[in-house]
Amino acid sequence: MKANGELVALRGLRKSYNVGRPNEAEVLHGLDLTIARGEFAALIGPSGSGKSTLLNILGLLERPTGGSYRLLGDETTTLDEQALTLRRREALGFVFQFHHLLPAFSALENVTLPALMRHGHVDAAAQARATGMLAAVGLAEALHKRPGELSGGMQQRVAIARALVGEPPLVLADEPTGNLDRASSDEVFALMRRMHAERGTAFLVVTHDPRLAERCDRIVELVDGAIVSDARRSPGG
Repeated sequence: MKANGELVALRGLRKSYNVGRPNEAEVLHGLDLTIARGEFAALIGPSGSGKSTLLNILGLLERPTGGSYRLLGDETTTLDEQALTLRRREALGFVFQFHHLLPAFSALENVTLPALMRHGHVDAAAQARATGMLAAVGLAEALHKRPGELSGGMQQRVAIARALVGEPPLVLADEPTGNLDRASSDEVFALMRRMHAERGTAFLVVTHDPRLAERCDRIVELVDGAIVSDARRSPGG
């Protein structure tokens, strides 16, 4: 079920660590948040505010300890590990500060990795999709280059291609420009905005860079495990 264009819906979401122990600590305090299809939003906040924990829960990498998380209309908190893995593969793409490319693999092989992990092999269709995706991010001439032969910005382009090749409705980007110089950072951000505009993919971008946050269509601010502001801006910021 894909109700009303709603992609993500959190209701009363809580996350605690060391549950039942004397040092139990709650780091997310009853969050309510929705993300619609096709949004381009920034998640900001100081270190220790809970951004990484929230992103891990949205990415189905951690489970909340309370509340509801609906993804594509389905409640995820009741899914078993196998179902969570399938939903993660189908619905989500990930881009990290450090690209996590396999150094022994070419750019093309890195982008076909999701297909390899899902099916155990890479068929001609998957190869063609990966080739087309690398062309879309401006790397048609770098298909067979390994990460060590590419600049930091180009490596992050490969990571974005890998995140998008399966056409997920939502990409979670954790400080995707945090390891780049300003010029490369602007280039990578512009690429994400273009992919969003062309493909309708929703992005949630965690960033410490206020320049980039201001160029998003929505800014969600998390402080001490609570959402303190949620401001929508005109498209393109």
